[in-house]
Amino acid sequence: MNSALYWVVRGVMALLQALPLKVVAQLGRCGGFVWWLVDFKHSKLVLRNLQHAFPEKSASELRRITREVFQRIAENGFAAVKTASLSHDEIPAVLQFSGLEKLPKYIGPGGPSNCIGAIGHFGNFELYTALGSYADGWQGAATYRGMNQPGFNRIVQQMRERSGCLFFERRSEAGRLKEALSKGGLLIGLLSDQRPGKSGVMIPFMGRPCATTTAPAVFALRYNAPLFPIICQRVSLGRWRIEIGDEIPLRESGRPRAMEAIMTDVNRAFENAIRQDPANWFWVHDRWKARPVRRRDAPATGPETELESPSA
Repeated sequence: MNSALYWVVRGVMALLQALPLKVVAQLGRCGGFVWWLVDFKHSKLVLRNLQHAFPEKSASELRRITREVFQRIAENGFAAVKTASLSHDEIPAVLQFSGLEKLPKYIGPGGPSNCIGAIGHFGNFELYTALGSYADGWQGAATYRGMNQPGFNRIVQQMRERSGCLFFERRSEAGRLKEALSKGGLLIGLLSDQRPGKSGVMIPFMGRPCATTTAPAVFALRYNAPLFPIICQRVSLGRWRIEIGDEIPLRESGRPRAMEAIMTDVNRAFENAIRQDPANWFWVHDRWKARPVRRRDAPATGPETELESPSA
């Protein structure tokens, strides 16, 4: 990113952060409507994905949801710039939490050393980074993939780090991440609804076989950390709720469950959230693109360690 573009982006972000949140979100919805009108490639992809997932819905209803998907993505993207500027005391006015009591308290030796959240492209997903500030005793953590444009990468990371969440660059800081997990105390969100690179398992998702990362299962088993699905739901314009689902069992009769079984439970939790509000999920990526999957049973420096927010 050249210097001029860098300052243009900084200026736009400063303007959005100066405006009321609902105004910013509405501007995003307007931009999303235009995006839907002109991006024929992705609008067709979204519609096709929705047709497979919801064969019972009418053509007109699926077109309406498709348009809303684009508006929601832009709404949440614009709003994320604004919510990143909010203080800890301001966050509760725009973000609710449901199920916080399900998370164990971090007590050090004698209790769970870390806690794993299986997160996805739901709502204003940048708000996942706020969860650690409200969970009892835990330090929030995530990874990101550095962008090709160092200037833009620097802007985004500066925006995110206001949350107090720890960040690890997934390609170059795997060692730091493992060291932090070994020390304990992390509530770490693993992005679990993107196609893995060359690893993962093929299990059902929204009625079709889908390449699925095993990262949440691998990390939870390796670090003896309880695993929870975590969803960011849109409540209304400029308002969200982070929902912590029921703990996913990692063992059965004292033995580790299969990766496929654990991740099928994660997918089912995501499916339930998608069916509640289909437009709240990020349909513009092709989760079901056919390709061979190579099983990996241990976390490394590849896509299975990816905890990043999808915008990274």
